[in-house]
Amino acid sequence: MKVLVIGGGAREHALCRSLSLDPDVTALHCAPGNAGIAEVAELHPVDQLDGDAVARLATELGAGLVVVGPEAPLVAGVADAVRAIGIPVFGPSREAAELEGSKAFAKDVMAGAGVPTARSYVCTTPEEIDEALDAFGAPYVVKDDGLAAGKGVVVTDDLAQARAHALACDRVVIEEYLDGPEVSLFAITDGTTVLPLQPAQDFKRALDGDEGPNTGGMGAYSPLPWADPKLVDEVLATVLQPTVDELRRRGTPFSGLLYAGLAITGRGVRVIEFNARFGDPETQVVLARLRTPLAGVLLNSANGTLDDQAPLSWSDDAAVTVVVASHNYPDTPRTGDPIEGLAEVAEKDHPHAYVLHAGTKRDGGSVVSAGGRVLSVTATGTDLAQARERAYAAVGRIRLDGSQHRTDIARKASEA
Repeated sequence: MKVLVIGGGAREHALCRSLSLDPDVTALHCAPGNAGIAEVAELHPVDQLDGDAVARLATELGAGLVVVGPEAPLVAGVADAVRAIGIPVFGPSREAAELEGSKAFAKDVMAGAGVPTARSYVCTTPEEIDEALDAFGAPYVVKDDGLAAGKGVVVTDDLAQARAHALACDRVVIEEYLDGPEVSLFAITDGTTVLPLQPAQDFKRALDGDEGPNTGGMGAYSPLPWADPKLVDEVLATVLQPTVDELRRRGTPFSGLLYAGLAITGRGVRVIEFNARFGDPETQVVLARLRTPLAGVLLNSANGTLDDQAPLSWSDDAAVTVVVASHNYPDTPRTGDPIEGLAEVAEKDHPHAYVLHAGTKRDGGSVVSAGGRVLSVTATGTDLAQARERAYAAVGRIRLDGSQHRTDIARKASEA
């Protein structure tokens, strides 16, 4: 089949890489893509938020499947526009994508489904904000109700900082702090059947030791050697299936990728947040371990035939990804700097390590930075220690002026 992927980040590069290795994919297109995706897919310009434009492009290309990568097009209803012209699309409807588009909506769905989550208040006035902050106390967890590209959440002991963030939002969710390690668990669903993937852990803070500001994610690893072997089954039964069932009951069935951000607390598993698409950078490590060809699984989700899907096959290898970010990320990242060393990684580290592009573009004969998170350097190994060693060896070959990366991705887990 011909596949069109919408988006241009490292998540989409990971998706395109997996799809390019699938023998059933006869042609692979991406819009708008980036400099790295151009090596495995044909790129097309498109406004990702314009559903009609995406639908027209899919028609022109004769696409048999459209995969919508980022959250903003999903919340804008791009999947609906493609579905309306009869082309299978992997990604939820605009209404169902509100699970990520509105934290308040997600809390309401969780309440209806009986899903364990943090206690919370939805606030729209300074008085409500002050009451909620006072009720929970420090550490304060303040979440912008809408989309914020992974940067709308502030967790702080500083009351003034928490209040300032809350006042800057039109509508804000303030909730109790959840202790314990965090886990990202993705599930592919067609609105009825739910197929969980392997869990991963990502690193949100910019600096080593989980210091510094929140980011879109600075690295990830999978599997989680410290996690309970029954974790996936438990989350499927208590979180994923009840949420999918509740959305179907409400008349807004969720088809696509349901991402549960979880805290493993002393009182059990609690949902921190839901996303309506593959997470970045966790996708990079999860897909690195998936052996089952990807296109057929996504098509079964799009066509409502996921119950026909054979069990997924996974590599026993571990995977680690390290994000290389621009100077001054996540504040006002510098762009336009040349990236060197990519050919060296391809020559010396293949196939165990490879570079997935995020914020990059071609400028003449050079690849230059074009965003905050620039590259996801991903590696596999027999265990986390080997995967980590390979990932950082590849990172060491890359030269980008002023760039930054964390040096402790998967360190604790690899030493456990």
